[in-house]
Amino acid sequence: MWKKSESTPGEPVQKNAAPPEPAPKPTQPAKAPPKPRALATIGPSITIVGDLKGKEDLLIEGKVDGTIQVDQHVVTIGTPGQVNASVYGKAVTVEGTVEGDLFGSDEIVIRKSGKVQGNLTAPRVSLEDGSTFRGSIDMSAPEPKTAKSEKPPATKAAS
Repeated sequence: MWKKSESTPGEPVQKNAAPPEPAPKPTQPAKAPPKPRALATIGPSITIVGDLKGKEDLLIEGKVDGTIQVDQHVVTIGTPGQVNASVYGKAVTVEGTVEGDLFGSDEIVIRKSGKVQGNLTAPRVSLEDGSTFRGSIDMSAPEPKTAKSEKPPATKAAS
């Protein structure tokens, strides 16, 4: 009778065969994903006079006089923040005080503690109960930019 431990004629007998070796590990360590950067902060003891431009989210808790331009990012004026400037951002949130026009390519939010004196221009505008606002709101959709002029070019009259 044939037993499992016995081999068939012509096959080598394998006793105590070693298990297959695992695949080798890569020699280079995997790169860690980049750490998310904290937003840039203008602290309560900071005063800036002039134009402020950046390419990252911005929290203002101090004083700014001039222009704030972070077109593709979020601008937040914190509760202690005092801004006397035009503010341009993707989204603008006001929890402090602003005297100036606000421009948001996505939205503008005035929180309960926010006080704004100026005009708001954004497709979405939100004023929470308790907020203070004096100015105008323009929520019209931006006109599409065209590469060519809509008018045909002027031609010279034949003389």
